[in-house]
Amino acid sequence: MSNYIGIRHEDKYLMERRAPLTPNHVKFLTQHHKLDVAVQHSTKRIFSDQEYIDAGAEIVDSLEKCSVILGVKEMPESFFEAGKTYVFFSHVIKGQTYNMPMLKRMMELGCNLIEYEKIIDEQSKRLIFFGRYAGFAGMINSFWAWGMRLKYYGFESKLLKIKQAYQYHSLEEAREDISTVGQLIAEEGIPHELRPFVIGFTGYGNVSQGAQEICGLLPVKEISPKKLLSLKVRKKTPDNIVYKVIFKEEDMFERIDGKPFDLQEYFQHPEFYRSKFEQYISHLSMLINCVYWDKRYPKLITKEYLKKAYAEGQPKLMVIGDISCDIEGSMECTLKATEIGDPVYVYNPENDDITMGAKGEGLVVMAVDILPAELPRDASNGFGDVLVNFVKPILTSDFSLPFLELDLPRAIKKGLILHNGQLTPEFEYLQPFVDAV
Repeated sequence: MSNYIGIRHEDKYLMERRAPLTPNHVKFLTQHHKLDVAVQHSTKRIFSDQEYIDAGAEIVDSLEKCSVILGVKEMPESFFEAGKTYVFFSHVIKGQTYNMPMLKRMMELGCNLIEYEKIIDEQSKRLIFFGRYAGFAGMINSFWAWGMRLKYYGFESKLLKIKQAYQYHSLEEAREDISTVGQLIAEEGIPHELRPFVIGFTGYGNVSQGAQEICGLLPVKEISPKKLLSLKVRKKTPDNIVYKVIFKEEDMFERIDGKPFDLQEYFQHPEFYRSKFEQYISHLSMLINCVYWDKRYPKLITKEYLKKAYAEGQPKLMVIGDISCDIEGSMECTLKATEIGDPVYVYNPENDDITMGAKGEGLVVMAVDILPAELPRDASNGFGDVLVNFVKPILTSDFSLPFLELDLPRAIKKGLILHNGQLTPEFEYLQPFVDAV
């Protein structure tokens, strides 16, 4: 097997412009570690072929000479070659049916699969992620969507100065625009009809932290979920404040039998719990959804709730930035994922249907499922800053050894789903999903 590292071009989405390693990372590998790097030709990647050439890489059409291949999103079944090592977001760890044929093909070819999402430290915290950039882009887009929605209702708001995330050259440029809006709000205030302006955040991980960082460019005051329930506009209430509320698990869920909330029990036995989130919804202007969700967990906003709320009049909540983007998941009104160029739709609770854009009766939902791709340069830099440290150990590891004898960093070994085509011990639970293909 060769000693070439390969960087694959991305082809799952038209507007996917990220790269797992930037030219600066490649320069470090070629000059400091004396590694050979082959970069697959791409006309849409945010970094040009020439930038990689200047960094010491070779531009190629095929990665056939590479023993380790790095990518971002899923790769087509026809791309894999026997015995090679692939590192990418495979989206298989939940047993996703749409990716089981891909996983099965990799098993048949005796491939090694390293999943970024499962590269974790001793405290089970992810080490390599785009999450913060999903939060950045999701918050920018949600502000843009809120401005468009207010325009639909006749408000020429300050938020109209904010563009969609992908329209900015850099994250810093977006920050400047939003900071300007924040200054205008501080100086001129918020229309009385929109007060109190409240933004809720579900979750507190990397995604939520990124979104909150962007939100913090406005004049923000954080209040507790309990305080939210009694928040009212009074004569002395400042009119130039945006209120922020962070909802943790104990704020959103409760034991069905009335016993005290237990976080670890909730994660292990979510069937013992139900949502109590509805009590907050009518107090929110915007909701940014950043929580992990799968079918075991309760929903936070249901279609039934929305239908009843809209039957009683126009609710305060007008925009949901569903960064988590689980279809009919914790936000049951998220009926589909949206594209970067067409990021929002209006969900009509009365007929359970959607209209693309920010016009129409109902609730605006922002549900782009590749948000970090809207900030490709910044996101790739942050991602590669961590990944670059693991490239040489992966390349020089002898994958012919038994799993227990592999000389890999512990974090990488934890992310090894397939070893020579076999599911590793932590991922043997996926076998029934593969067998069902």
